[in-house]
Amino acid sequence: MNIVTVTDAWRPQVNGVVNTIARTNEQLAKLGHTVHVISPQDFRTVPLPTYPEIRLAVFPGRRVRAMIEALNPDAVHIATEGPLGLAARSWCLKNRFPFTTAFHTQFPEYLWLRARIPPMLSYRLMRWFHWPASTLMVATPTLHRRLTQQGFRNLAYWSRGVDTELFRPRLKSYLDANRPVFLYMGRVAIEKNIEAFLKLDLPGTKYVVGGGPDLETLRRKYPVVRFTGFKSDEDLAKHVAAADVFVFPSRTDTFGLVMIEALACGVPVAAYPVQGPADVIENGVTGCLNDDLRAAAQEALKLDPQGCREKALAYTWDACTRQFLAHLERARHGTGVALAADRSAG
Repeated sequence: MNIVTVTDAWRPQVNGVVNTIARTNEQLAKLGHTVHVISPQDFRTVPLPTYPEIRLAVFPGRRVRAMIEALNPDAVHIATEGPLGLAARSWCLKNRFPFTTAFHTQFPEYLWLRARIPPMLSYRLMRWFHWPASTLMVATPTLHRRLTQQGFRNLAYWSRGVDTELFRPRLKSYLDANRPVFLYMGRVAIEKNIEAFLKLDLPGTKYVVGGGPDLETLRRKYPVVRFTGFKSDEDLAKHVAAADVFVFPSRTDTFGLVMIEALACGVPVAAYPVQGPADVIENGVTGCLNDDLRAAAQEALKLDPQGCREKALAYTWDACTRQFLAHLERARHGTGVALAADRSAG
């Protein structure tokens, strides 16, 4: 199959969306499919206000249309709701070409945190965007229920995977720090609720691995915390594996890919009992879920690393890529929603 994926989130960004798309594309190639990515790298861009690491394409419509037509795809997947996603959506509707979408990011909650835009308005726009899709892919049962309650339709599962060769148990001595080590890894941004972790009164040492718009502010505010900045590949995996507990303070992630990367390293997770952690973590076995994050972190120290590793082995990129392909096939053969018109929702 000749597949076009359109995404406003792409390299050099480092986040769960980019990682998921990249890993899925690798697996698609192994299965004999051809994948073309239309991303901001192909366009003139401007930085997203308050988040300059994210670049937005400027007036991309005409070029997106030309690129899709030149690629002559069998399937179009729209990964994000930004300028490129909107342009691809417009082309698909105009040409009555079935397409799939994915709900990677809870933008309504993020927009409320960053700009105080009411979630009710944002969800209305999100419903409008995804309404004509043959399938709207979601990562977890909790997200499926929440979006159903918000009036979204055509929902289907697309799980996530982990590279268990890269993320594996390693020597704890890689980090020279007082034990226990409590570690967060991911984007350093307000929507990740990192300060809920940084404020905790915990023994040992706290680490924050990753970059983002709030890195320097938090580094100044919490001088005893070790902020490593961006890490990748072996260095990243060694940092995660050297931790005693992985602390995941986010209340807004749709999945939390970093949690299964931690589990693959044999590191238990401490998190709130919310969407994402509640779908991934087996409370008391692979992590601890508690509205008291400090209590969760301390209880997680008692858990068996081997049980964490075994749980992570069930998450394979091959399996989730086959889920993804099944949704594209249904759209391609017209078993999804007919695109008779671009109907509004909400």
